[in-house]
Formats: sequence, C-alpha cells, structure tokens
Amino acid sequence: MIISTQTDSFAHKFGEHDAIKYLAKVGFDAFDYSMFNILNKNITHPLMRADYKEYALSLRAAADEYNIICNQAHAPFPSFMQYPAEEHSGYNEIITPAIVRSMETAAILGAGIIVVHPVMLDNPAEQKKMNVEFYNNLLPYCKKYNIKIALENMWGWDEQNKKVTPAACSTGREFCEYLDALDKNWFTACLDLGHGEMQGSGAASTAELIYMLGHDRLKALHIHDNNKINDTHTLPFTGKINWDEIMTALKNINYDGDFTFEADAFLQGFPAELYLEASGLMLNTGRYFIKKYGL
Repeated sequence: MIISTQTDSFAHKFGEHDAIKYLAKVGFDAFDYSMFNILNKNITHPLMRADYKEYALSLRAAADEYNIICNQAHAPFPSFMQYPAEEHSGYNEIITPAIVRSMETAAILGAGIIVVHPVMLDNPAEQKKMNVEFYNNLLPYCKKYNIKIALENMWGWDEQNKKVTPAACSTGREFCEYLDALDKNWFTACLDLGHGEMQGSGAASTAELIYMLGHDRLKALHIHDNNKINDTHTLPFTGKINWDEIMTALKNINYDGDFTFEADAFLQGFPAELYLEASGLMLNTGRYFIKKYGL
C-alpha cells in the first residue's frame, strides 16, 4: 500500500520543489500536492500565472528526478463562501476556475485523485442540491484531465456555543447519498479520519463512516489524530482517536486505496532541521498500521 503525505508544511519551510525532494529522501512512496493557498491575496502563486503549465511540469520533473509519485492532490478551498467578508469580495467568481486549474495541475503531476471540498450552506437540502450541481459542472474536467474527484467529510462550527456541528458529508448516510447522486466512475470518497471523530460532527464514529461507505466508495484517506473536539491534524497516537477500531474497519472492508497523512500540525512544532526526522516517524507510523492490520 502506498504511503504519502501532503506537501504543505514542507513547502512553507523549503519551497515546493525541495518539499518533493525531501519527502522522497524520507522514504515516502508518494506525495499529496497541497494547493490550499494558491488564491492567497498576499502572494501570486506560480499556478495562478500565465506560465502555470511550465511550473507544474517543473514539479513533475522534480518528482521524476527523485523517484517519487504524486498519488493525490488537494484543491483550494472553501469551494464556496455563503457569506463572504468584504476582504473576500469576488471570491466565488474565481474559486471554480482555480479548482479547474488545480485539477489540470494534479493531472500533470500524475495524480489519480484530487480532493475537492463540498460546498457548505446553512440549509441541508439546498446544500445537497448545490453540491450535486457543483460537482457535475466539474465532471467534464475530470474526463478532460483523466482525474477523479474525491469528496471529503466536513464539519461546521457553532460560534455562539463554541462547538462542532454537522456539515456536508459528515454522516455516513449523507456522504453515500452525495456519492450515489454522482458518476461513480469519476467521483469517490476521501474520508478524513480526524473529522469523523470530532464530537458534534454528526458521525457516530469514523469506523461507522468506513463501514457505510464500504469498499466501492472509499478510495482515499486523510490520516491524522485529534482530541475529538478540535481539528488539530496531529500524528496518530498523540491524540485520543481509537486507531485499532479504525484500522480494523479499513481491513474489514478490504480498503485498497492509499494511506495519506494530513498530520502537518505535528511537523509544524519542529524546527526545519528536524523536519525529516519527524516526518520519518510519520512514515513509520503508516508502515506500522499497514503491517499490523494487513492493509
């Protein structure tokens, strides 16, 4: 089974090309290319320039040089702002073209899957309707670039009561309904294991989500730990998640996707000089799970 992790923290420390080099040096089989911040108003990311294809090809060349593949990628988010603040005026007009750009980039890198967050609305019925339309509008680009879109289970936040609330795809039933309304040849599930464990998210447990999605729908993971209250994105065994329950569920559905970490908050506590050693522990944690549970 392929073990990968996101490029985000390494890229902030060392730049995107060296992030690929260092993840290969650590021993990861693959990398999850993070495009979270390509719409950052404070910088012009190379992917938003006219020569974006040349930049994407240079990243692919780095991956080829260091003998590491890009197994999946993450599109910019949020996919829609229901109540954009003044500083985000015009965001909803530029986010979809940016997502399409990220799909093309991921395809150039060789990724088979790109995670695209569902739209979040206050009204669940309108939310589902808008999401089906949103993803179907991206379907032609899936076919053009030969890349699948993975929906991710989300969570909301009640600011008044300071607690997590259910959101798009946060329950197994809703997640399955979303996927079943879309073309199964081009849309799949990326289950965020940490999101599923947050109290108030709507999921009984991440294991329940795994069983409800099952082998055919679940093809990607975001692996990280938390305190079951906050979305802390730390390394497994440093939080409160029951990993035996989750890994047993993955084994029982015969999960055959990749093993992708999204635990960069763990790395961010270390100085740059220790990033490789810290990410090595992450990699070995993945190897431990795969060996122990026969994944």
